[in-house]
Amino acid sequence: MNYQTFDPHQELKMLVKCYWTMEDSGCDRLEKQSIIPDGCMEMIFHHGDLYKQYTGDGNIVIQPRCFVIGQLTRPLEIEPTGKTDIFSVRFHPYGFLPLTSIPIKEMENTAVPLERLFDRDGKDIEEKILNAHSVQERINLIEIFLLNRLERADAINNIVRTTVDKVLTGNGQLSINELSGQINVNQRQLERKFHLAIGLSPKKLSKIIRLQAALNNLLTKGSTTFTSLAYENDYYDQAHFIKDFKEFVGVTPKEYYGKHLKMSSFFIGE
Repeated sequence: MNYQTFDPHQELKMLVKCYWTMEDSGCDRLEKQSIIPDGCMEMIFHHGDLYKQYTGDGNIVIQPRCFVIGQLTRPLEIEPTGKTDIFSVRFHPYGFLPLTSIPIKEMENTAVPLERLFDRDGKDIEEKILNAHSVQERINLIEIFLLNRLERADAINNIVRTTVDKVLTGNGQLSINELSGQINVNQRQLERKFHLAIGLSPKKLSKIIRLQAALNNLLTKGSTTFTSLAYENDYYDQAHFIKDFKEFVGVTPKEYYGKHLKMSSFFIGE
């Protein structure tokens, strides 16, 4: 499997965390994969074969060829159907707000086709990206598309941006009381702004970021006890850590450790 990341243009760094590509012939390992919530939305272009997506009601759908995946509040279960060749835009938690034509909350755990989001412009950029001959050409095309849609860049509220930055730098360990106190905004107002801009509450985003930090520790430190991992990441105790882990990963830390750790290394800590 070949996974690479690329930095965005300076004018897009406020919105875009990175671009990434993944290629894999996949012919001998077409197995289900679990994508863990990380607080970021993604714009995905499938140049290879499409992916199955397992929905929360037990059904299976085929993902669109090009789409934006909304905020994840549970693990996303997907499965390749053949060769993987993906180009993706990973947005900061608030980065997709200036671009969307529908409420962020309505996209939760959903793959929304580009044509639904951007009408003819969505279809046009889809065709251009799919017909591009190199990663750099794909990046150039998507950056022109994104820069042309930044009329609503002021839609990102400064309070939201400041709070998200505090959540990220604090690895999700600050309480909502601490966050609202530091920025001098009451909790109810802060939650309303978060739901509009991100589609998640401050508490939910903090839980996701803290779990991502714990997973990153697991990847970088290798073998460790789950009790020490819990306390290092400011969980009350191991039971609290396991509860949050199961909410966002779908299995216990012990069940996850061996089977999924290698795949996670491609997506955590970018």
